[in-house]
Amino acid sequence: MREIIHLACEKCGRRNYHTTKNKKTHTEKFQIKKYCKFCKEHTLHKEAKL
Repeated sequence: MREIIHLACEKCGRRNYHTTKNKKTHTEKFQIKKYCKFCKEHTLHKEAKL
């Protein structure tokens, strides 16, 4: 079962992206380096609570 998750920027805290993940196989928090249009640079984005 895949669930929708939101990715928040570590620097400014804004939720810029959303994606899905399988919570049964990946129990840890998802994190990826992506571009933040508010910070105007590539920053680490982590899974945020809904």
